[in-house]
Amino acid sequence: MMHIEPDDLTRPQVHALLAEHLAQMHAQSPACSVHALDIERLRAPGITVWTAWDGEDLLGCGALKALGPRHGEIKSMRTASRHRGKGIGRAMLAHLLAVARERGYERLSLETGATGHFLPALQLYASAGFQRCGPFGSYGEDPHSVFMTREL
Repeated sequence: MMHIEPDDLTRPQVHALLAEHLAQMHAQSPACSVHALDIERLRAPGITVWTAWDGEDLLGCGALKALGPRHGEIKSMRTASRHRGKGIGRAMLAHLLAVARERGYERLSLETGATGHFLPALQLYASAGFQRCGPFGSYGEDPHSVFMTREL
């Protein structure tokens, strides 16, 4: 049974999942186009991380970064490799959307990769109502990035 909880980024399982996430992002995109955050940057003020668990088994993670009082950004969405295709990403995305609404955000945006590796993520976000947009926040144009947003 999956449960999603706020995370303080101290557990070894979370460190391993985030290290896998960063390694995969660097394997798929040029270094200058990798916008995934390491653990220290995920601890910054204005960022909240949640993890999904089944008992002691880490299923995935996701984070929200405040861009302003009415705008948030999804960061560090990752499903553990052995749990892909089980709806973990969809559940985490639903959780992040609900929290964004509770916070009073009017818009939620994200950046993800542009290669075929990112197609499942792009399909997930599109199915949840996200649409492609231009760069937001501090991002600039990047052929290796896809920017998406949706109103809440």
